[in-house]
Amino acid sequence: MRYTEKEVRKGIDLVIKSINDFILEMNPPANPQPQHTPLLKGELVRAKKHLGQHFLKDENIAKNIVDALSGQGYSQVLEIGPGMGVLTKYLLERTSFKTTVIEIDRESVAYLKAGFPELKESMVEEDFLNFDPASRFKDEPFALIGNFPYNISSQILFKVLDHKDQVPEAVGMFQKEVAQRIASPPGNRDYGILSVLLQAWYGIEYLFTVNEHVFSPPPRVKSAVIRLKRNAVRSLGCDEALFKKVVKAGFNQRRKTLRNALSEFGVKKSAGNRFLDQRAEQLSVQDFIGLTNMIATLKGK
Repeated sequence: MRYTEKEVRKGIDLVIKSINDFILEMNPPANPQPQHTPLLKGELVRAKKHLGQHFLKDENIAKNIVDALSGQGYSQVLEIGPGMGVLTKYLLERTSFKTTVIEIDRESVAYLKAGFPELKESMVEEDFLNFDPASRFKDEPFALIGNFPYNISSQILFKVLDHKDQVPEAVGMFQKEVAQRIASPPGNRDYGILSVLLQAWYGIEYLFTVNEHVFSPPPRVKSAVIRLKRNAVRSLGCDEALFKKVVKAGFNQRRKTLRNALSEFGVKKSAGNRFLDQRAEQLSVQDFIGLTNMIATLKGK
């Protein structure tokens, strides 16, 4: 039976390992080290593709992101996915609020615990998408900040909407296209579902663009930082669940006029509503609210 070169090398490695293990067993070190030690400050955390990790390296950009937090209307801040703490260290310098971090990557958690012992009582080892804010903040308002993983950034924003009355401000790094979509006004091809749903409750500011080379590893796209600040709206003046359905249905078939895109709501033969012969991207938040109320009237007949 013939073995490949790869199989031979693997066999040799196993033999060498067995010999080394035997030597260590017969001659144990005087001060044995624990099998799993936390990463020391200065060591790098390996970026993990499945977690969408791209670590920011530029200190000036990190400071600018943290400085974008106004600190008004809250005394708690939650950082999502701190990684190696490039934002965290500047957050901890801000004494006007208390910083909590939430991280799912065990390697990052070990690094942060070693490098930022002051986070001992304010670290949540959990997936933000499964996190219940009440478990940490009860009913207190808190701001969000982070270099958000691009693969879950939209889900993060939908969760912000779920807790809109408790999140007065959010500052985050997003893929540039997503940031443009969120901040886009009506009539723009970037304008979409998230634009309408977020702009109904938040003022959106596109702060600055970030190039690929300031990350490790560099993403294949440009990034951007935006800020969301809660507006004064407490009620949309319509059925909010129906509002979401209308917005999503309208943009899911954005090339069609709303008369066709919203056919499931029975608007095909409706007359006298100027919105129905337009496309979703042409309507403002207030227009969608008016359209939702019209559909609610039709459903009530």
